[in-house]
Amino acid sequence: MLTGSKVGLRARHEGDIPVLQTELYDDVVNASRSDARPWRPIPPGSEGSRFAVNDEEEGRVPFSVVELDGGALVGTATLWGIDNHNRSAHVGLGLLPSARGKGYGTDVVAVLCHYGFVMRGLRRLQIDTLSDNAAMLRSAERNGFVREGVLRSAAWVMGEFLDEVLLGLLVEEWKRDSPV
Repeated sequence: MLTGSKVGLRARHEGDIPVLQTELYDDVVNASRSDARPWRPIPPGSEGSRFAVNDEEEGRVPFSVVELDGGALVGTATLWGIDNHNRSAHVGLGLLPSARGKGYGTDVVAVLCHYGFVMRGLRRLQIDTLSDNAAMLRSAERNGFVREGVLRSAAWVMGEFLDEVLLGLLVEEWKRDSPV
């Protein structure tokens, strides 16, 4: 398990999937805001669940996020769009509603940076988020990510177009006082 100051990132367990499905995906508004694909109903236990782990899928590393104090499941984190040639990847996370507002997002981003830069040897990490996602913008900027641009009206979310903000962090800008 990779650890930060508040959370750990570990392999996804089979028992995590129903919780993540119910708490994150079955919340249509939350799921629509966090995925570029249109929401559709997916039955529990389906192979189509976006939380199911496919070990053969290249370019994507999913984690479950757990509290260090007690080990409770609090969300999901992913390094995705991994490009080994250009040594870059995207950072993504989703916290259960009960875990929001506790500083876990900032810690998750820090741990994913450690994983991407130290363990994967990447040079650049990127976060793409909706412009009104203040929590993710704060978590990214607290970890040194820089706003690189805005994609105007780039995301179709719940019947309207929203702006997306692109943030980037290069390995030489990263502060290593992060997780183990």
